[in-house]
Amino acid sequence: MITINKSNKNWDNFNNDFIFKFVNDIFLTAPPKPTVTLQPSRTQIYSGETVTVRCEIQGGEGAQWTYEWRRGQVNTGQSSNEYRISRVTESDGGGYSCRGRRSSSWTEWSDITTLRVTVPIKPTVTLQPSWTQIYSGETVTVRCEIQGGEGAYVWYEWRRNKLNTLPTSREYRITVTESDSGGYSCRGRRTYLLTEWSNTITLTVSSKPKAELRADNTAVPVGGSVTLTCSVNPSSSSSSGWKYYWYRDGKSFQPVTNEQISVSEGGLYSCRGGRGEPVYYTEDSESVRIDTTVSNRPVVTLYPNWSEIYRGETITVRCEIHGGDTEWDYEWETNSTIKPPNQNEYRIRSASSSNSGNYRCKGRMKSSQHKTTEWSDSVTLTVSDSKSYLL
Repeated sequence: MITINKSNKNWDNFNNDFIFKFVNDIFLTAPPKPTVTLQPSRTQIYSGETVTVRCEIQGGEGAQWTYEWRRGQVNTGQSSNEYRISRVTESDGGGYSCRGRRSSSWTEWSDITTLRVTVPIKPTVTLQPSWTQIYSGETVTVRCEIQGGEGAYVWYEWRRNKLNTLPTSREYRITVTESDSGGYSCRGRRTYLLTEWSNTITLTVSSKPKAELRADNTAVPVGGSVTLTCSVNPSSSSSSGWKYYWYRDGKSFQPVTNEQISVSEGGLYSCRGGRGEPVYYTEDSESVRIDTTVSNRPVVTLYPNWSEIYRGETITVRCEIHGGDTEWDYEWETNSTIKPPNQNEYRIRSASSSNSGNYRCKGRMKSSQHKTTEWSDSVTLTVSDSKSYLL
């Protein structure tokens, strides 16, 4: 400390310029603020490694300094500018600061430098459910698991695509969107102890899927059944966790969740997939129409039933179903150029070669549109260009 005695007879001769210069000289020679460094200077120091903690005073090289160290608010008892910690442990972690003394003058305390000790434990990130394909709107739990360390770690650090995220708990739940896709990793932390970062697990979120319905036949034979199969692309394997919900004419009709069912009743069928808790549903499949075949079998007749029909003649193609004409709607199938209307008979007033072909028909009950007959046998109509005369 410098003391100025006002009783000095020369005091009055001090002018302001001298005082300012004197004070400025004092400040310019004040000791600088030290800096604490760690060697090695990596951000990860593993337990068992040797660490050197050093107090550096810029411009103070060669001077006789005495040092004081603190870890947290506790004096460590060290007095040299550096000390080595052999086989560092969690208890060595903390915030280190130092200051230097020369003669009776102390520097400021340095800023705190934090030593965090990493233990060679690697957590594992798991997804629950562990399905390989996750869809937008599903709920997923991302969990950081540290084998043998349950309850030992107070905080967890998370990264998504190498960027730190906010949650600090062991697990968090996401109702996912496609923007949540990416690589997730974690590490555990307690005070100044850290684990390594886990390996990255990739979460892939796809848009909401649509179920697909296939039928091995669209007409139930008399006394038989057809098989319907519901699937969710890209996979319908059991590992995907899907259950299937079935509908006929827009109403749930079977309390089954199998991907494949047999049906013997006609109707408009659809399905959708569901999985998880609460259940996540896919979009409904497209509807598939299934008809029930009745025993009535149609017969196609030609009138007149001549063996040869010539161009310009009139002919009627008729679909006859035992049980009366009025209860049926009719459907025709032909490979001729002109298709008959959906009536029980087709009258051709002036036959031409474009009417030639195979004709068959079936009926659909007007009272129940999902009940149909089988297809009739085909009848061939051949229209010749002109008559041949024998001389």
